[in-house]
Amino acid sequence: MIDISKVSKTYGDSPVLDGVDLAIAPGKFTAFIGPNGAGKSTLLSLISRLMPKEDGYLYIKGQEIDSWDSVDLAKELSMLKQKIDYQVKLTVEELISFGRYPYSKGRLSTEDYQKIDRAISYMDLEAFRHRRIDQLSGGQMQRVNIAMILAQDTDIILLDEPLNNLDIKQGILMMKTLRRLVDDLGKTVVVVIHDINIASQFVDAMVAFKDGKVFRQGTPDQVMTADVLGELYDMTLTIADIDGKKICLYR
Repeated sequence: MIDISKVSKTYGDSPVLDGVDLAIAPGKFTAFIGPNGAGKSTLLSLISRLMPKEDGYLYIKGQEIDSWDSVDLAKELSMLKQKIDYQVKLTVEELISFGRYPYSKGRLSTEDYQKIDRAISYMDLEAFRHRRIDQLSGGQMQRVNIAMILAQDTDIILLDEPLNNLDIKQGILMMKTLRRLVDDLGKTVVVVIHDINIASQFVDAMVAFKDGKVFRQGTPDQVMTADVLGELYDMTLTIADIDGKKICLYR
């Protein structure tokens, strides 16, 4: 689904990604973890072509990223950035309809409206359909953003720190929703996330980044060990097993 080979990126004279090799399995929930500045969000931006890579190869469904037509790529892959500042006053339905732009170019068809209605229903937003987005809470707004991505109807969904500004309940509900997208709809979901304990409860795979490289990857059981996380974060950590899930305890 997503195959990355020797991909690099620098900001000025500073390397952010250094020869990254990674394969992301289709139909799975994958978390990018690691310290700040490790290259997680940068790689997500390269996969979504929000910024260009400098070296290496990045394939989406077997086709090199640079050769994709922009409209065709927008039908395969969607991206929710960490910070979105909407400058216009829109209703929930109007914002969600933007997800159909690659198909409709602003002229919504019957099929487009069906996709919008389905996304609103899936995210339980019917009561907010006609409410302006500037009247929503942070948790409600994140649900609307996810609904917009659902309306876009891509196989691949990338999210950069989707739990930012959410309380613990909202964060758990968000992760449950993303898990459902994988299990119910067969989506390939990749998130950048800092809370490794929340990540380990929901994802299928974890990719740990350090100093612009893939430091370790595998299942949560394989990555959530005291040795791996201790070296990753330069801390002394203890791992507990609770109901078959790995939990990191901080000293």
